Amino acid sequence: MESGGPSVDRSHRTLRVGLLVTCLVDIFRPSAAFATVKLLEEAGCEVVVPMTQTCCGQPAYNSGDREAAREIAKQVIASFEIFPHVVVPSGSCASMIAKHYPGLFDAEIEPSWRARAEGLAARTSELTVFLADILGVDYSGRSYPRRVTYHDSCSSVRELGVASQPRALLKSLDGLTLAEMSDRDVCCGFGGAFALKYPEISNAIVSQKAERVTETGAEVLTGADLGCLVNIAGKLAREGRTVEVRHIAEVLAGDASEPGLCSDA
Repeated sequence: MESGGPSVDRSHRTLRVGLLVTCLVDIFRPSAAFATVKLLEEAGCEVVVPMTQTCCGQPAYNSGDREAAREIAKQVIASFEIFPHVVVPSGSCASMIAKHYPGLFDAEIEPSWRARAEGLAARTSELTVFLADILGVDYSGRSYPRRVTYHDSCSSVRELGVASQPRALLKSLDGLTLAEMSDRDVCCGFGGAFALKYPEISNAIVSQKAERVTETGAEVLTGADLGCLVNIAGKLAREGRTVEVRHIAEVLAGDASEPGLCSDA
């Protein structure tokens, strides 16, 4: 793919950004993190990746362990509160910080932590929202001549209201054809621990999602939540469906240096 630079709204000053890489990206798809850094830097941002960052605490929170989630949140807040902007290449992790961190701290018992959590929540953005709404990026001039379909993760679309931003960014790529799947915002069946607790139900849900993806005739499936993408990619691979699966940061950056998820090619 050609990698022409993006068109960026330069009316804003250079922004200093703290990047929360996320556990799944760090462990399973580092290339998505490198692509995220590329997108932010070429848009004029100064990107810092704090070495002390940890899990956002979502697994503990979803399992009902609020004490553990609160302690993890304190670590994240301490690491990232110095940044005017925090960007997360994951709707679920971004939602954890922006929507659930403040509620972990009682305003009367821990007023200082509550205020710090609210401050971080207000400065945290999911990647495509930051690129489209804050930076005003347009990727015309960068070629990606593929037929692509996009999966809306539950956290992104339901908790953060993210839907138009990733599509606008994808459509701005030269040559890209966006083929929407039916039931595009239906859960993929991952849901973190849900897939472990209810594997049969999870498998039934992801089977339907794999069908919806295949129906589009897309060459590439993309999305902004790696958990969803790994789950769908695994199902597609097990069924022998030849759809390339990539994080949206890789698609926007024109990065095809790594094989698609769950692919040996």
